[in-house]
Amino acid sequence: MATKFRSILITGASSGIGAALARHYAAKDITLFLTGRDQTRLDAVKAACEERGAAVFAATADVTDKEAMDRLISAWDAGIPIDLVIANAGLSQKGEESRESVEKIIAVNLGGVINTIYPLIPAMKKRGCGQIAVLSSLAGFRGMPTAVSYSAAKNAVRALGDALRPTLKSYGIGVNVICPGFIKTPLTDVNPFPMPFLMSAEKAAAIIARAIEKNKKRLLFPLPMAISAWLLASLPVWLTDPLITKMAHKKRKMPS
Repeated sequence: MATKFRSILITGASSGIGAALARHYAAKDITLFLTGRDQTRLDAVKAACEERGAAVFAATADVTDKEAMDRLISAWDAGIPIDLVIANAGLSQKGEESRESVEKIIAVNLGGVINTIYPLIPAMKKRGCGQIAVLSSLAGFRGMPTAVSYSAAKNAVRALGDALRPTLKSYGIGVNVICPGFIKTPLTDVNPFPMPFLMSAEKAAAIIARAIEKNKKRLLFPLPMAISAWLLASLPVWLTDPLITKMAHKKRKMPS
């Protein structure tokens, strides 16, 4: 893919959307910095990207570890300044959630985004350029009882990106908030319910990359799911709560 970005950092690159984005961007004269939790899968993504001509630096990393992420990202950026960062790493929880699972998922899905983008903001400000893409979700438009921590964290990620955009624009830094619907990944493979407009990670990666290239402020897709998410967020809760409760009840009754 022809792109204006020469060096790209992607978290959560060992599977799903992150891996698909890495393969999408991989090409001659492109440098990729990839992190993931699974060493074997990350190595496979690294090899696939190198076969396409990209220079690849990959490291298993815990995005909730602030100090470790600071050291890793700062070292990478000092060697080759990063043009684009895609904060993609995330977790979800199937079924009922405990306090511990809520805290863990928010730490990864929100804290991980913070720990990924903030080490780069000062350097990008000094350079007067750069682009930051954060992965939210259509699930972040309305708290869902079947995804308490996931929807809460993705809502916060969306707000974080939207809040940073006006200030960082004055430094020449673009901020993109990406809100996908259902994408076929290991996260959605465990869902025991129908997922309308389910899309492959490869197709999603192409859509996301186009939006980032155009520096689109927000990307909501696919359109029918985006409209549904917007309606759920816009309508009064006295109307949507019973509907969402009914939907959640049906999902819980479905066999896994």
